[in-house]
Parts: sequence; C-alpha cells; structure tokens
Amino acid sequence: MAAGKGTRLKSKRPKVLHEIGGRALLLHVIAAAEKVVPADRIYCVIGHEADRVRTAVEATGVQFVLQPEQRGTGHALQMVKAFFALSGAPIPENLLVLSGDVPLIRPETIASICELHLREQAAMTILTAVPSDPTGYGRVLRAAPGRPEVTAIVEQKSLTPDQLSAPEINSGIYCFRTSALFEKLDLLDTNNAHGEFYLTDVAAMLVADGERVVATQAESVDEVLGANTIAEMMHLDAAMRLATARRLMAAGVTIFRPETTVIDTEVSVDPDTVIEPYVQLLGTTRIGSDCRIRSYSVIQNTVIGDNVTVRNGCIMDSATIADGAILGPYAHLRPESRIGAGAHVGNFVETKKVTLGAGSKANHLNYLGDAVIGSGVNIGAGAITCNYDGVHKHQTTIGDNVFVGSDTTLVAPVTVESGSYVAAGSCITEDVPSGSLALGRSRQVTKPGWVAARRKTMESKK
Repeated sequence: MAAGKGTRLKSKRPKVLHEIGGRALLLHVIAAAEKVVPADRIYCVIGHEADRVRTAVEATGVQFVLQPEQRGTGHALQMVKAFFALSGAPIPENLLVLSGDVPLIRPETIASICELHLREQAAMTILTAVPSDPTGYGRVLRAAPGRPEVTAIVEQKSLTPDQLSAPEINSGIYCFRTSALFEKLDLLDTNNAHGEFYLTDVAAMLVADGERVVATQAESVDEVLGANTIAEMMHLDAAMRLATARRLMAAGVTIFRPETTVIDTEVSVDPDTVIEPYVQLLGTTRIGSDCRIRSYSVIQNTVIGDNVTVRNGCIMDSATIADGAILGPYAHLRPESRIGAGAHVGNFVETKKVTLGAGSKANHLNYLGDAVIGSGVNIGAGAITCNYDGVHKHQTTIGDNVFVGSDTTLVAPVTVESGSYVAAGSCITEDVPSGSLALGRSRQVTKPGWVAARRKTMESKK
C-alpha cells in the first residue's frame, strides 16, 4: 500500500518516496518482497502523486493499482478487488499486504508470515511486534497466551482498562485467504472517527464467522515500524546504515568509527579494505579488496578495483577505477571517468568523460574533459583540455608515453600521438605527430637593466 500523503512529514514529496539508506522507502519494501515472489506478482496501490510514484518504481517491474481517493486501508484493498475484476487477471489464492512506508521489513519475515498462514490454514494472519511502549498503537488480542489465534484488533482509543496493558501491536502487515478477504471488503463501513474503511475491521468479521485468524511476532520492532515524521525516518535510516556497516565488517571490511560513515544499502565492499571516518559510499558503489578510502571522500555509483588508494576529500560519481590506482587528495571524478591500472589522479584534478591509461599521471591542478589518454602519459601541473567551443564538445586524444608540460592547453579536437613532448606553457591547436616536440607559445624577450631605467624615468616625472 503506497497511496497515502504522509501529511505529518510536512513535505511535498509522497511519503513512500522519501529515502533512507540511499533509496526510497517503497523501493526497500519492493526489494524485500521480490526475494519471495516475482516482481510481476507485486501490486503497488498508488494514489497521492500517483504518476510520480509510478515513475520512481516502475523499473522494478511491479504492477500498479490506482486508489484515486485515499479513504483508508480497507478502501485500498477494495481497489485491488476491483482491479482483478476489471482486468480479468487471475486472482491469487492468498494475498500478502505490505505497507510501502515500512522499509526495514526483511524477506525472511515476509516468508515466515506466509508459511505460518499456509500451515495454519488461516483466513487472516497478522504480523505483530512488542515495542517498549505500545501506547498509540492498535493492539492484537490473542485467544490465549502463547497461542497463534487472535480474537480482535483494537485501536488505542477503543481499548478497555484491562486491555491497556496488552503489549502486542498491529504492524499493518497481513496475509489473507483472498476469497475470505474479498467477501468482507464490501461489508466495511466508515463509522469511525476518521470516516475511513479500516482493513482491521475484517479481522473481527472473520472471527465472528468462526474463521481462523492468527498472528506471528516479528523478531525486531524496528522491522515493522513505519515513519510518520522526518525524525522517525532518520531513526530508521540510522538503524539501516548501522546494519549495513556491521554486515560489511562481518565480511572482513575495516570501518573506523562506523557511526560517522554514510553507506547506502546497495554498496558492496570486498574484504581487507579500510574505510576511514566520515566517508560516504552511495548508490551502487562497488569497492574491491585491499583498498584504503580516506576520510571525507564521497563516492557514488562508482566501481573501484583492488589495491586502490583514495586519499582525503575525493569526490567521485559514476566513475571506474582500475586496480592499483592512486587518487587525490581532493580529486573530482565526474561521470564516465575511467582510470587505468596504476594511474595517478592527484590533488585538485577534475576529470569528465575521460579514459586515463594504465600508469598515466595527472597529479596537480588539471581539468581533463572528453579525452582519451594512453598509458604511461605524464600530464604536467595546470594542463587542461579545452573541450567546449561554446556550442559543441570535442575530444582530445593523447597517445602512449606522451609528456605534456605544465600549463599546457590542448584545444580540441586535437590529437597528440604516441611518444611526443609538449613544451610547458604551450597552446596546442594542431595535431602533434608521433615522436615530435610541440611548442605553442610566444618567444621570451629579456631586457637587461630595464628595471633601473624604468625607475629613473618614473622619478624624473615627479
């Protein structure tokens, strides 16, 4: 269910598109569900900002059910019933109902509720939890302690004095025998404080009919809690990121001060890599083994090989780094930067859509954009590629074992062939043949005694 507004977030964004752990709440839930059933058997009920939600998750392959008006959880399932009736799609024997704003739900928990539902031959199975303080939550009342049978789900405001101490809360996650659910949906009414159709009322109807309603408790209360405020969402984000860091450390990654790192859930890091404090690893970043990622680096959607050193303060986005490369400090690798094995990209060097060959070096104050650079190349301090003419981007090509002197400007499109030298301070506008020396600068003029003569002239004018 992903149709709600999330008004308590005070945000224009749909609630289920707020992010923790580097991706939208709804995408976390879909990812967990996909471990249990194929994506085309997952139905997202969308309503508020429906097009925006659809666009954000349609790449997963799930199907969508529109809830034009948000009139409660029961109404959402009424829309699901109508969807099957209108589409002619085969109605599944059982339906699992998940909340799109409960991102910590685990595939193992989803599987366990389904297994219990089938084993108990239940009409409805409820996932519960026991928080330290259940105040404010609907309570699940069991027929007897230790038994799976449920007698009712009672909202907080409807609890009797004897029921206030009931510890078990309703998570809003259920499994239904579809025929039993669909039979009761049309009997729901809006005779409640919010004037909505409550799915929880189905439990009482099924119990009254003698149907079997059971419950199973989640291992962790965090797993089933949603987020109604930004503060609550950040609590879930912290829990998820800490779990990610612990998973990586258990697999052999050293993370100093893990509470200071920001590591998204889809990031992978191989054993024997060291991550220093205040590092951010975002998106789908992949890091090999025996790397060192030093403090204050921000690495997003980037693939890093083995034995790579990332010095302090590097920024990378959608780059590829081969084995043994050394980066930074303070290098900026923009999308489509491909850094070869053993290459060096040094301090205050920016790359964009560049291939830098194996063993090549650009160590100081360079901009390299739209360029293919061979192996064994040395790019001197302050050298840049001029890739933009005000309308179009153009490519610079540098062959193997080229030496580019400091403060050189290479005006694209231009090719410097293998084994060539470019003198410091040159502006290169024409192709350089292999093995040549290219100079593109004005001749130096030195005038001995000029300073003393100028001073004498200036004094005579006083």
